[in-house]
Amino acid sequence: MPVERHSYMTNLLGDWAVETIAAYARSPEPFLLSLHFTAPHWPWEGPDDEAESQHIRNIMHRDGGTQKTYGKMVQSLDANIGRVLQALAVHELSANTIVVFTSDNGGERFSKTWPFTGVKQELLEGGLRVPAIARWPGHVLADRVSDQAMITMDWMPTLLAFGGTQPDPAYPSDGENLAPALTGAAPHPRTFYWRYKAGSQRAVRAADWKYLRIAGNEFLFDVVQDPRERANLKDRRKDVFDRLKGDWEAWNSTMLEERSRPAAYSQPGNLAADHYGVVNPAPPPESPAQR
Repeated sequence: MPVERHSYMTNLLGDWAVETIAAYARSPEPFLLSLHFTAPHWPWEGPDDEAESQHIRNIMHRDGGTQKTYGKMVQSLDANIGRVLQALAVHELSANTIVVFTSDNGGERFSKTWPFTGVKQELLEGGLRVPAIARWPGHVLADRVSDQAMITMDWMPTLLAFGGTQPDPAYPSDGENLAPALTGAAPHPRTFYWRYKAGSQRAVRAADWKYLRIAGNEFLFDVVQDPRERANLKDRRKDVFDRLKGDWEAWNSTMLEERSRPAAYSQPGNLAADHYGVVNPAPPPESPAQR
């Protein structure tokens, strides 16, 4: 049935998570809490911005927000994550609970993605790389930074492995079990593929190398030595460039076809355009019949 509660969404989600942990603490059954905070994300509202919320007519909220507001949203997120961890401690669940903190894509307009360039909706590192933090006392090593490359779909087989099981063989995961890496194993090379409709973007990450095409411009970067993606090595290392480009084509041939019409690459002040001189005018607006 419909429920109406008035508060800041980040706090409401924190309340719900704490209540859920308390309920499951009384049960012998294991539980999975999938907690998806919406901050920091548009619409740009801090905990005390109820008045601002009255002016928002479009969820994209293009005419609002500041870095100060963004900072308050991050602080609220941080505080509510602290509440969740405290609830686990109060109910003596910390030692037997795996906690994962991560995100779905790179930075929004007011975020700082240093040392990377690019933001959400770009396949530059600033649009791809996200924080990933895991905690499981006695299993995941504390105070350790891993260089293991991973991707979101790795979490499902990894968490199943920690729980003593694995994906159904009839429905294999696209991810990899990274439990060994989280418990101390040395990093190993991985290969990832992406494509994104705006600007007909495509990318491959293979070990330290990355092939990128964005708005018709192609690049090869060593993203370990050059995480800001400034030195285009496609001519100097043509062998690697050709191999990764070919690998992307081979992978893409196994995927469903992309949309037939191009999508605009009109990121306001996009860093690819600023740095690389990309020119990709947006197509004319669609008519209703084209949608």
